[in-house]
Amino acid sequence: MQYDLTDEEQRLSDDVADFADRVVAPAAYEYDTQRRLPMEIIAQMGDMGLFGLPFPKDVGGQGKTYFQLCLAVEALGRVDQSIGVTLEAGVGLGVMPVYRHGTPAQQAEYLPDLVSGRALAGFGLTEAGAGSDAGATATTADLVGDQWVINGSKQFITNSGTPITRFVTITAVTGQRIGARGELKPELSTIIVPNDTPGFTVEPSYDKVGWHTSDTHPLTLRDVRVPASNLLGERGRGYANFLRTLNEGRVAFAALATGAAQGCLEEALRYANERRVFGASIGSNQHIAFKIARMQARVHQARLAWHDAARKLDAGKPFTLEASIAKMVCGEAAMDNARDATQIFGGYGFMNENAVARHYRDSKILEIGEGTTEVQLMIITRELGIGAEQLVPTA
Repeated sequence: MQYDLTDEEQRLSDDVADFADRVVAPAAYEYDTQRRLPMEIIAQMGDMGLFGLPFPKDVGGQGKTYFQLCLAVEALGRVDQSIGVTLEAGVGLGVMPVYRHGTPAQQAEYLPDLVSGRALAGFGLTEAGAGSDAGATATTADLVGDQWVINGSKQFITNSGTPITRFVTITAVTGQRIGARGELKPELSTIIVPNDTPGFTVEPSYDKVGWHTSDTHPLTLRDVRVPASNLLGERGRGYANFLRTLNEGRVAFAALATGAAQGCLEEALRYANERRVFGASIGSNQHIAFKIARMQARVHQARLAWHDAARKLDAGKPFTLEASIAKMVCGEAAMDNARDATQIFGGYGFMNENAVARHYRDSKILEIGEGTTEVQLMIITRELGIGAEQLVPTA
C-alpha cells in the first residue's frame, strides 16, 4: 500500500494546518466557552473551498478527492474538533446526499451554495428510539396529493440550526415493503425539509459534554408539508442511500479522530519537554516517555487505517470493512491519547483553557457518533462472515 502524499495533497494539508494554527486555535477557547459556532471562521473555510473539495468543478466544487477532504478534516480536528466536524458533517451529511441522489433540479437549487460554504445542511436520521437500529424509525411521511406530510422528531442533528442552514434531509417511513422472508417492513425514504417550513422546529441546542462549538439540535416535525418533488432519491431507497452516506462519513470521522489524537500528542510532547520537576523535564522520566511513545504509535496506526479506507473509497473499491476498522481504531486512539495527555499535564490538564482538556471532553463522542464502537464491531464481524445470519442488521 502507498501512504505517501502527493505534492498537491501535502500542500493542501499544510495550508489547512496553517489556517488551523493561525485562525482556529487562537479562537477555540473563546468560542468553546460561548458555545457558539464561529460563522466568520466557517465563511473563511468556504472561501478556501473546503466544503467543495470532493465535488466536480461543474457543480462548483474543487474537483479534488475524498482523501483530500479527510486531510482537511484531520488538520482542523488537531486543534478544534468542533470546527473539524462542522466540515465533515457539512460535506458528508449535508452536500453528499444531494450530490449523489438529488434530481437535476435539486442539485441546481442547492449545490452551488452548499459546495461554496454559503449554506449548510443537516441529515436527520437519529431518533430517540432509532439510531443504530435505523429500521425502528418512527417519523412518518404520508403522500397527500402532491405533498409529503411529515410527523416525528429527530435527535442529535449536526448543522441543523446554524444561521446558514438551508434544510435537513429527513429519513421517514413512507409506507411498507415486503422483506426477504415475506414479512412486512417499513419503507424508508429521504426527504428534503427546508428550515423555514411551517411545523418544522429546530429545538434549543443541547447542553453537551464536549463539541461545544458544534451546532447540534433536536428537531420536531408536526404536520410539516413539503412538495412531493422534495423526495431525495428513489422512494423506499432511503436505507440503502444512507448506508452509503454513513460509510463515507465514517472515513472522514476517522480522520477527525486522528487529528484529535495528533493534537494531544503534540501538546503532551511540548509540555513534557517544558515542564521541569526536581531539576529535570518530566519527559526524562521513563513512564512519561513511554506514555508519549504509545501515543505516537496510536496516531500512526490511526492514520494508516483512515488512509487505507479513503484510498479504497476514491478508487471505487469496496471499503465498508476498512471504514469501520478506521472509525473504531481512530476513535479509540483519540480517546486514549486525550486521557494520557491530560494525565501528563496533571492539574493543568484539568483546566478548560488547555487544548488537552477540550480534547478530553470532545473525544468521547468519537467512540459514539457515526456508529458506536459496538456497531463497528458488528459490521466488521459481518464483513468477515462470522455468524452473519444471527447478526442484527444495522446502519
